Amino acid sequence: MKQLGLVLVLALAATPAWCARKVTVAELKDALASMHRDNKGDADVANALKQLELSEELTRSVMNDVVADVPGPLSTEQIYVLEARSAMLAPPPSDIPTAAAPDAAAQKAILDKTADYVSKSYGALPGLAATKTTIRFQDNVEAAAPSSGIHGSASDVSTGSSFVNPFQFIHYINSTDAQVVSDHGAEKMPAGKDKTPWGANKMIALQEPDPSLGSVFQEAQEAGDIKWLRWETLNGKQAAVYSFDVSKKKAHFAVNVCCFPDVNQTGVASFQSSALGSAHGGGAGGAKGNFQTNTNWNDYKATVPYHGELFIDPDTGIVVRMITEAELKPSEVVHQVDERIDYGPVTVGSKMLVLPIKSIIDTEVVPNGDSGAAGRYSVRRTLFTSEYKDYQIAGGN
Repeated sequence: MKQLGLVLVLALAATPAWCARKVTVAELKDALASMHRDNKGDADVANALKQLELSEELTRSVMNDVVADVPGPLSTEQIYVLEARSAMLAPPPSDIPTAAAPDAAAQKAILDKTADYVSKSYGALPGLAATKTTIRFQDNVEAAAPSSGIHGSASDVSTGSSFVNPFQFIHYINSTDAQVVSDHGAEKMPAGKDKTPWGANKMIALQEPDPSLGSVFQEAQEAGDIKWLRWETLNGKQAAVYSFDVSKKKAHFAVNVCCFPDVNQTGVASFQSSALGSAHGGGAGGAKGNFQTNTNWNDYKATVPYHGELFIDPDTGIVVRMITEAELKPSEVVHQVDERIDYGPVTVGSKMLVLPIKSIIDTEVVPNGDSGAAGRYSVRRTLFTSEYKDYQIAGGN
């Protein structure tokens, strides 16, 4: 592994900063260990991590294992980026239980328990309020605050290459707290109007609440396409993983992203070159008229098919994780909205409830609204990682 790590580090050094290299979690760990042995600084390690894309999920347990090899805030920031970007992937094969898949009857029994849990327990949750802390990572925009809230500054990111803008890479932008309310396990959109100039400020906002477990499971059932996928270990316990696919006819999955430009040009302008003007006895060239360009910012709204995965406690039917991936057309201004929600036990008053405790959203959009145009277009990647805390009965003290 030591030789493999050295090869990877050398490859990273020779790879242009804008070319992402796919690596496994084991290769990531070995590269970090090699750079640690070579006493590489925080900026150098961060630069190397920016050039990586994982082919497997980076779990929190692995992140804890590599803490000693991460030298500072810039490289720590990129570890969080790698975690978010790999959140929808399967873990390394070594982390997947080798137990045989249950037979068809046992698979159905697990889903029957889940159906009972979703309708009778999760769907019966009371109105709840919580604090949702969201960290935004994004490319092509400067950090909005000097401190990332993850123990380091993110306002001075160096790529180690004079040919690439440092903000081309995904890095920390800001951290925000919001009060969220849910009813019967479904998160509600805030009642107040958001006056932030989304789009114009080079950032997007997701205008739909997180997917509801009740709605997703019901649609997956009705679509009749819930299939056994694998076992996976979550929080030290074996979970049953099922895939599902919901077609457009069955889906009520709403995507609403703000905002994208709609450019209108009005008026008339006449242009004249200096050579043409001289030939006709006139003066220097230029433009005359009242030609104007106006930009309006509009939401992208669509109801789309989607697919995903359900991670289920086989003994109780409790869903401990849900992944949803919207199926979007490459000709649209929104290319990707993938979300993972992790559920866990939370004490609310005198009761223990299973509630969302963390979510990760991976998005890709065309910020200039020109996805359907011929030729090249630029894209923008935004990652949101959120954690929920301070749950209480909505309206309670």
